[in-house]
Amino acid sequence: MSESKKPNVGFWVISSLAVIWNLMGIDGYLNQTYKTERFKSMYSEEQLEIIFNSPAWVTAAFAMAVFSSVLAGVLLLLRKKSSKMFFVIGLLAVIVQTVYNVFMNPGIELYGSMEYSMLTIIPLFSVFLVWYSRFVDAKGWLS
Repeated sequence: MSESKKPNVGFWVISSLAVIWNLMGIDGYLNQTYKTERFKSMYSEEQLEIIFNSPAWVTAAFAMAVFSSVLAGVLLLLRKKSSKMFFVIGLLAVIVQTVYNVFMNPGIELYGSMEYSMLTIIPLFSVFLVWYSRFVDAKGWLS
């Protein structure tokens, strides 16, 4: 392998952060799905009622977003081109969730600053990861 095909330190840092970030997403998904005490302690009863009664397609989008993005992050660490496809799947699922949360969620008025910030951060990071996976592929770092 030529020197130009070797990823730099930033690649390993960003790829590792992508996996960690999306593993945190899986943790959130599992806590929400299994209605853990840790999850329930973060929200009011009114908020929990809305969260636990979200449409099944929103929960499915959440699962698709986090599981495909973890797989994408692992594939990126393994320097595989297929990571790009899984980051796109994750982004599409994030868009579905975000559209629901911003435009259809009946409890949006109950959101606090944390929920609003995540409505911005999650889609932006997903877009970044799609871009970054394409960027590193163009550099020849993926096979």
